[in-house]
Amino acid sequence: MLSRTWSYTLLGLEALPITVEVDCSPGLPHLTIVGLPDQAVKEARERVRGALLNSGYTLPRQRLTVNLSPADLRKEGGQFDLAIALGILAVSGQLDPPALAEVIAVGELGLDGSLRSTPGILSMALAARAANGHRALLVPALNAAEAMDGVGAVIGVASLRDAVEHLAGLPAPSAVRQAGRSEAAAVSPAPPPDPGPSPRAPLDFSDVKGQTLAKRALEIAVAGGHHALLIGPPGSGKSMLAQRLPSIQPDLSEEESLQVTLIHSVMGLLTPRQGRLRSRPFRAPHHTSSAIALVGGGPDVRPGEISLAHHGVLFLDELPEFRREALESLRQPLEEGTVRVARARRTCLFPSRVMLVAAMNPCPCGHLGDAAHNCRCAPAEIQRYRAKISGPLLDRLDLHVEVPAVPAAALRRSAPAEASRAIQARVLQARARQRERFAASEVFTNAQMRPADLPRWCALTPEGDALLEAALRELGLSARAHDKILKVARTIADLADAEAIQPEHLAEAIQYRSLDRQLWA
Repeated sequence: MLSRTWSYTLLGLEALPITVEVDCSPGLPHLTIVGLPDQAVKEARERVRGALLNSGYTLPRQRLTVNLSPADLRKEGGQFDLAIALGILAVSGQLDPPALAEVIAVGELGLDGSLRSTPGILSMALAARAANGHRALLVPALNAAEAMDGVGAVIGVASLRDAVEHLAGLPAPSAVRQAGRSEAAAVSPAPPPDPGPSPRAPLDFSDVKGQTLAKRALEIAVAGGHHALLIGPPGSGKSMLAQRLPSIQPDLSEEESLQVTLIHSVMGLLTPRQGRLRSRPFRAPHHTSSAIALVGGGPDVRPGEISLAHHGVLFLDELPEFRREALESLRQPLEEGTVRVARARRTCLFPSRVMLVAAMNPCPCGHLGDAAHNCRCAPAEIQRYRAKISGPLLDRLDLHVEVPAVPAAALRRSAPAEASRAIQARVLQARARQRERFAASEVFTNAQMRPADLPRWCALTPEGDALLEAALRELGLSARAHDKILKVARTIADLADAEAIQPEHLAEAIQYRSLDRQLWA
């Protein structure tokens, strides 16, 4: 006897349909899984056996063969457990086989029959919706809120027994269902998504004493989506400033929220019963991270930190301490906004539209140029330290900002600094101008403007032209730096609510590249 049901496997961020066939034939009792399964899929034999027995069902004392089709696609993870268990129940007469034609089953089973939270449910729900199929998606109840963002018919169940009772038409107390709009009145509403653990009080820029120039630079960076490099001695506030960037960023749009949630779902980073993410991500990988950890890839082709920070901030503290090959791997994703991981049979694309913020000391000891401390580094040591950052990578960072040590008098000043809410209001106003400006194109921020857009949106006055030409000649900047100065000047003009770029806007943008000559001459 043969039964057939359906499930999904993940390849990168994409969910691919899998047909789960279960055949029961005479022979010694044994369960075999074929179809290029990995070790986690092979171990489904024990999980399914335990879940069936502990849920009150029986295993047929015959030979069982499970085929995961297509056979040439590697299957990974525990999400096939539920589909395999339901197929076994169907071929053994404990479940009506036609009931399986109505669902796509996804979920990892515990030995007690419970369904555990499974990564990538949102990607599978989106794939089910794109297929325009009539089947409902049967998922663990812990993932129901996540799946409801992707497909109209979602059935969340807490255990194998609940899934069987639902398919048999019996009331399943733990089943949570969301149907399409036409059926909404006929089913009970799903419980609201769990927002996860209560967050701590948000970090605020009012906590930062002094550093007026650095705050201004980061405001410009967020307003236009520009990359920034913070350079200063230890304890000057570089990390403190970067950690407060989420407090001045705009909330995610609906489309951005779906993209960010999809990536975090595939990586299993969503908490149980959590719905869509609304806040922009902030990722701060350690400087020991490899190139694969930063940009993605590996044997199972997973997104890296730059994709986990999509539509948010990627913060690289102690930039020169990262491996050279890891930093160089960021160059193309920063330019294109995507990571392309090629394999023999398939190429995976991961989005990487991030705002990169990096921090570093001016020298190995960190005190070069600090009036309160003497630098102990030899010139050769300083040169080797700075040479860890290549010119092409440095050229891709729009703003180079000096963050000097804060004087003791400023640290003890009782008057609070400007709060994040006031800075965010100016950022939102500048972003609104950019949405209006780029409404008819694929560009979202000034930093994403293409070279062909610059003559139209970044036109300069004759005085500005002369100022920019002199700066390029004096500082020895590249053509890429020329374009980035214009984009930053456009953002500064947006913050000033100005239609045209004025010489003062351009002069401020140029000053954020003046450190190039001092540090990397």
